Amino acid sequence: MQPLPTAIIERSERRVGSTVRRKYHLDALLGVGGTAAVFAATHRNGSRVALKMLHPELSSISEVQTRFLREGYVANRVRHAGVVRIIDDDDDDELQTVFLVVELLEGGTLAERTAAQGGKLHPDEARDYIVGVLEILEAAHIEGIVHRDVKPENVFLTTADELKILDFGIARLLDGTGATRSGQLLGTPAFMAPEQAGGRVREVDARTDVWSAGALLFSLVAGRPVHVARSAPEQMLFAATHDAPRLRSIVPSAEPELAEVIDRALRRDRDERWPSADAMRHALLSVRLPDR
Repeated sequence: MQPLPTAIIERSERRVGSTVRRKYHLDALLGVGGTAAVFAATHRNGSRVALKMLHPELSSISEVQTRFLREGYVANRVRHAGVVRIIDDDDDDELQTVFLVVELLEGGTLAERTAAQGGKLHPDEARDYIVGVLEILEAAHIEGIVHRDVKPENVFLTTADELKILDFGIARLLDGTGATRSGQLLGTPAFMAPEQAGGRVREVDARTDVWSAGALLFSLVAGRPVHVARSAPEQMLFAATHDAPRLRSIVPSAEPELAEVIDRALRRDRDERWPSADAMRHALLSVRLPDR
């Protein structure tokens, strides 16, 4: 992943303390990504929210702006408390950007949790997180929504021990109303299913998220991605053309039952994977693991 330009980070930092649309005071910068910056903010009525602001240089690109704003409408279709609520969307001519008003979360990402534990988690803890992820994904799939970017940075653990899935910005609607073009590659290479990495958009369905959930669990247990590569393009090539390694070939001490669940989720042939997020969730719940 390419580092963010310093100018984008500095511009985001300078915005702290300013007011957006004469009603949202930007209290703190929570993070800066490739498409947007996220701020903790206070509305003039005293309510606390987060503002996710599209970078100005991207706001002028119609397709990017449409996909960014679409995130709110997609996320709000999912009837599960594990999906972050999008409260509103708006634009600011002075800042030359559009933004989403989002439920403010307190806590940290699964990526941060894993890094604090030395790069991997106890299998029991990792399993529990993925069980929660799969429950939320199943709720999305029921609404015909495939997330397509399940990764540690998009799993949030609140201070109240709630699990949330972030960023439905590149989700695909299976009813055909998605905003992305056929063949367009969106997602994170290390967690892309074979059909997604290969640009076969018509093959993307709930089992694509099942593969990504399996890849996430694999990485939490093994401390490395499914496919180790020298670059993002090579990682996508491996995902599209190579079978995933068996978990126990990387972690010989892994419980056989857990390895079987993960290995099945990571099959290159979609028809050989778990048929749904719910099926994989129940399989994980039946696995006996030693206590932490």
